[in-house]
Amino acid sequence: MNIKQVLAQLDFEAREVDIYCALLTLGTASIRDIAEQSGINRGTTHEILKNLLKRGIVSFYPKGKRRHFCAESPEKLIELANDKQEKLRSATRQLVHDVIPDLNRMRSDTGSPQVKYYEGDDGIESVLKDILNTADKSESRSYDVYSSKAIRKYLYRPFPHYTLQRVKRNIRVRAIAIGEGGEDAPLSERKWIDDGDAGGQASYVAIYPPKCAMISLQEGNYPTAVVIESAAISQALKLSFNTLWMLL
Repeated sequence: MNIKQVLAQLDFEAREVDIYCALLTLGTASIRDIAEQSGINRGTTHEILKNLLKRGIVSFYPKGKRRHFCAESPEKLIELANDKQEKLRSATRQLVHDVIPDLNRMRSDTGSPQVKYYEGDDGIESVLKDILNTADKSESRSYDVYSSKAIRKYLYRPFPHYTLQRVKRNIRVRAIAIGEGGEDAPLSERKWIDDGDAGGQASYVAIYPPKCAMISLQEGNYPTAVVIESAAISQALKLSFNTLWMLL
């Protein structure tokens, strides 16, 4: 990761980084010299310097009728990172204790299942994260899955560290594998059923009350998913899973 990528995490734009680095090189300089060193026009340089002054990583002193600018020590960036981290921690606490409960109270409760659709690797990653986050909050800290042989090599493509995250969060899983194969992993149990004539069908069904997710592959191994949030549906699926599990 380069300097601009790192500082982007602290909300610095690329041209702000260019101006700051130009000042570090120059020591102290006028707006004209900074613009020339950074390759940015003078008007834009002046506006960027005002922003950097507000953030405290650039300072100035008068020299005649003009201002000359200098960069604060790079260690100042650590202070900014620590400040942002503390603000994020504070925002997280407020989200958990105040904002999320208030927003949930605003949601209409029609009693109808909520259905969401996802596509592509990014969509599947969102579903996998939802499985972990929901199971993490459940009393059992577990979920159940049906997993076919044909989908296994594609399922965790967008989230290769999924199993590591699951184990780290102490979440258990029971898997009924459709077809041979499947790797053993910590905090998991696996049983198998014959895939019969459906050996080429790629499917993955996760049951994590009050939700269930159904993932499949379309043409070209393009993944799609449907997530249903319904306590009644997920509990019915869990009951049928438990019954089959006991019979295997």
